[in-house]
Amino acid sequence: MNVAPKPAVPKPDTSKSAAAWMILLGSALLEAVWATALGLSDGFTRPLPTAVFAVTATLSMLGLGVAVKRIPLGTAYAVWVGIGAALTVGWAMATGVEPASPLKLLFIAGIVGCAAGLKLLPSGGPERRGRPRT
Repeated sequence: MNVAPKPAVPKPDTSKSAAAWMILLGSALLEAVWATALGLSDGFTRPLPTAVFAVTATLSMLGLGVAVKRIPLGTAYAVWVGIGAALTVGWAMATGVEPASPLKLLFIAGIVGCAAGLKLLPSGGPERRGRPRT
């Protein structure tokens, strides 16, 4: 009986995946910067915070766009928003703009923990919308 060999399954490129995660985390950090700058811009009437907002928001979105080439969109977006929100609130508490409390810290830790949990899950395969990822 002639049995055809199974086609080789390409191994995921972990270096590209790790780079995508690093870009995503950098983009989440930039999200916290633009959110903070947005608050300081006083409705876009203060030039420096407005400029910081515009630059970091653009870079943050570009980074998210690059990251979703390797990370599923839903996962990337949840991590981006979660980490960015946690950093924004953390910065506000550290600078005294927002009061800290044990419950607030617990819930922020929960956000970060959930984002880390998403990173640990398998990606679900190389296909996206019926096309293989490149």
